[in-house]
Amino acid sequence: MEVTCLLLLALIPFHCRGQGVYAPAQAQIVHAGQACVVKEDNISERVYTIREGDTLVLQCLVTGHPRPQVRWTKTAGSASDKFQETSVFNETLRIERIARTQGGRYYCKAENGVGVPAIKSIRVDVQYLDEPVLTVHQTVSDVRGNFYQEKTVFLRCTVNSNPPARFIWKRGSDTLSHSQDNGVDIYEPLYTQGETKVLKLKNLRPQDYASYTCQVSVRNVCGIPDKAITFRLTNTTAPPALKLSVNETLVVNPGENVTVQCLLTGGDPLPQLQWSHGPGPLPLGALAQGGTLSIPSVQARDSGYYNCTATNNVGNPAKKTVNLLVRSMKNATFQITPDVIKESENIQLGQDLKLSCHVDAVPQEKVTYQWFKNGKPARMSKRLLVTRNDPELPAVTSSLELIDLHFSDYGTYLCMASFPGAPVSDLSVEVNISSETVPPTISVPKGRAVVTVREGSPAELQCEVRGKPRPPVLWSRVDKEAALLPSGLALEETQDGKLRLERVSRDMSGSYRCQTARYNGFNVRPREAQVQLNVQFPPEVEPESQDVRQALGRPVLLRCALLRGNPQRIASAVWRFKGQLLPPPPVVPAAAEAPDHAELRLDAVTRDSSGSYECSVSNDVGSAACLFQVSAKAYSPEFYFDTPNPTRSHKLSKNYSYVLQWTQREPDAVDPVLSYRLSVRQLNQHNAMVKAIPVRRVEKGQLLEYILADLRVPHSYEIRLTPYTTFGAGDMASRIIHYTEPINSPNLSDNTCHFEDEKICGYTQDLTDNFDWTRQNALTQNPKRSPNTGPPTDISGTPEGYYMFIETSRPRELGDRARLVSPLYNASAKFYCVSFFYHMYGKHIGSLNLLVRSRNKGALDTHAWSLSGNKGNVWQQAHVPINPSGPFQIIFEGVRGSGYLGDIAIDDVTLKKGECPRKQMDPNKVVVMPGSGAPRRSSQQLWGPLAIFLLALQR
Repeated sequence: MEVTCLLLLALIPFHCRGQGVYAPAQAQIVHAGQACVVKEDNISERVYTIREGDTLVLQCLVTGHPRPQVRWTKTAGSASDKFQETSVFNETLRIERIARTQGGRYYCKAENGVGVPAIKSIRVDVQYLDEPVLTVHQTVSDVRGNFYQEKTVFLRCTVNSNPPARFIWKRGSDTLSHSQDNGVDIYEPLYTQGETKVLKLKNLRPQDYASYTCQVSVRNVCGIPDKAITFRLTNTTAPPALKLSVNETLVVNPGENVTVQCLLTGGDPLPQLQWSHGPGPLPLGALAQGGTLSIPSVQARDSGYYNCTATNNVGNPAKKTVNLLVRSMKNATFQITPDVIKESENIQLGQDLKLSCHVDAVPQEKVTYQWFKNGKPARMSKRLLVTRNDPELPAVTSSLELIDLHFSDYGTYLCMASFPGAPVSDLSVEVNISSETVPPTISVPKGRAVVTVREGSPAELQCEVRGKPRPPVLWSRVDKEAALLPSGLALEETQDGKLRLERVSRDMSGSYRCQTARYNGFNVRPREAQVQLNVQFPPEVEPESQDVRQALGRPVLLRCALLRGNPQRIASAVWRFKGQLLPPPPVVPAAAEAPDHAELRLDAVTRDSSGSYECSVSNDVGSAACLFQVSAKAYSPEFYFDTPNPTRSHKLSKNYSYVLQWTQREPDAVDPVLSYRLSVRQLNQHNAMVKAIPVRRVEKGQLLEYILADLRVPHSYEIRLTPYTTFGAGDMASRIIHYTEPINSPNLSDNTCHFEDEKICGYTQDLTDNFDWTRQNALTQNPKRSPNTGPPTDISGTPEGYYMFIETSRPRELGDRARLVSPLYNASAKFYCVSFFYHMYGKHIGSLNLLVRSRNKGALDTHAWSLSGNKGNVWQQAHVPINPSGPFQIIFEGVRGSGYLGDIAIDDVTLKKGECPRKQMDPNKVVVMPGSGAPRRSSQQLWGPLAIFLLALQR
């Protein structure tokens, strides 16, 4: 059989067209998935409407040669599921469970390097309707002239939706309107978030105490149902009110168990209570139960604001806040400030001197400070003053001022901070004042001004601080604005003046500033220095990989260029061919002065010199390689995807042919293409048909064509096409071809729909009928289907052939109708003939009707043909003449009979211009189903002449 297929393939002529078929990309967006509707709006843009949570499917249909590449993007983001991360490179854009934030304008960009790219767009409108929120507000005002109070209630209903929602207010089951009830007013307030409608109950009356429902609707767009919320208004309705069991500021010691109660003092309906913490969530281990918040063994990190909120949708939520302060102290620091008035930076006898002490504490204002000199409490005098809250220093800072410094004032001073009566450890800091106490200086050690390291290694930047006392060193970046250190901080403190970096990267290169801190030392102008970090990294080259094609005997120049690296120079370059070291190429003098590339020249491409070349470039830090694949083999063919109606079917033989077209990519780059090797393999099969196709000289843009015959309906095939030159086989190209049937068109001379394609020739199911027609074949039909009804196969008798049928089992009932509607035809002739095969077998067969739907003025259906009852287990053919007066459609209507044994099928529908055949075929002799006992034509009568013809060819 394989030989036969090859011979049949060889009988089909090969065509070579000399026209250039390279064409720029063109694009069109079509929709699929779960779109509610696609429409054109007032400014002629396409709008795709979809329900939130459904699946968005957009397809970009492209034409052009070579086959265009498609990229999807979106306004204010990209087009993938997480559309702020990346674009989508695919002809089909699919987003599962689309969210409202993913609405917007989507762009399909198709480009193939010929002309300008094609760009089409469509606006996606995501429809949704949230649950409405109903809140109640009331006011009481004095009307002095009549000595009574007027009580007004506002019911506010808010919802988020797209499209805008319609509001309906109801009292009980009665719809409210201010035109029917003077006591109510319905309006839309200004400056509200979301869509809002307010129901105003004026001068509250007894009948106004009732249940109120706010119903919101988007008019069932995309099948979104209405939503509603109900509130019962009574004479006790009131907003929530709260009180706390503790003070609003609660100071506790670490380790204590804290319990705070939030008590309801009012509210109807009963309010809901909720605790929250700022910043961050509630502490680990905290328990919020109703209005009680418990925090076991509280720690300093648990300090913060705790909020108790009560809501019942009446008035504004009630809120009480507790500021929880857990006593703690940390970070004791000191400062030495020389005489400010005399602008001195040194300690000098006879001048003033100020020592300052600060700790970070909670609560800060409860900290007390005590000063000691040489281990004894410092005594206050006219020359020794202790002050608190110096305006030039952080809040709650203690300062010891020495007026007119004497030699006797030298000594060791200690500042102690404490929380009186609290179980919190004291903190202290010590300062030595003497003639040796001098302000700091900072410098970079010799040989450390520039630190050079390799990428990925650790680095240490160092600055030396001299002085007494020695303050911490603060590090920052210099050469980049607002740049952060590798630690992620803008400033980093080190006690020893060393900044340690782990695994440095090239972006860490640059200048770093070290400066003295103004605490734990002199409070003077900071001293600073700079260190340069130089990070060396291996070279980066181009091309990383390159495919070099050249005809046999022609020279080739290979060039490997240094893009970046540190050092930015080539220290050495080594060439290899198929892994073997090559002798160094001659050095060009100009290249030796500025070695930023390496070159290798091949005098002639031969079969022996074809292969893989590698250039390894080093800059003494690392190396990188350029890879070149040198050959004289031809580039791959470029399949042509825009062939009009490439599929031609032959239903009775269950075969089809396919017009395969292609061009040759860059045919002049190598030796001329002599032939192509064609391989055809049915999907899910192992054996392939192989054919050699000789060609003459192929030019760029020239369209080549070959007709594949004897392909089996409805199978798909993998096609592989390989060009051959004097060098040998070139690059192979592959594609999958599918069997497709053309959309019915009266302009075709033989327009038959076999239903082998899932698109069923453009036919659609009528939305107004009771059930649908089903497409199936013998392989897909239900094995438990009802016996003694319906066809076992299609008209061809093969198990793969498809047909359309109606299933009349449950839940179908007597008289249920299924309608299959053709595409719309523009009448260009006076008479048409509709031919089709039908199968009506079963004792409960109903009716099969053919209708013509005229589209002149609206839609008008007229009966053209009808048949009822059991016609036997045979396919029979009908020819129905029609004479439409304008655009029309044909409709096949199956009507269910009295029982489940009433399946009706149709196949091979043909629409032709002109009159029908005068002599109708005998339906009982058209096609007899297997097993019916009727005579069948011997297959030998078909294969005899063909066998003789093939034998002659072999001889």
